[in-house]
Amino acid sequence: MTMKTWKPHPLITQIQEFLERKGPMTDTDLFDLLKGTHEGVGFSEFNKALLKMEIEGRIFVSARTKGKRRVELTEPSTE
Repeated sequence: MTMKTWKPHPLITQIQEFLERKGPMTDTDLFDLLKGTHEGVGFSEFNKALLKMEIEGRIFVSARTKGKRRVELTEPSTE
């Protein structure tokens, strides 16, 4: 039986930190960055995290061209 463990740095937090540091970017560029810090993360899990963040109002995702999306923070963190 495989046991899931908590990541020391949650996926949603990592997405927000990348966007704060690097600014708006395409979903594929963001996914490539995340693969370096979260081994085994799939595109489906990444999309679920983006959807959750968009529903919460943290990010805005817009269509660029076919198959590409632009991801940006709605407002910068004040921390």
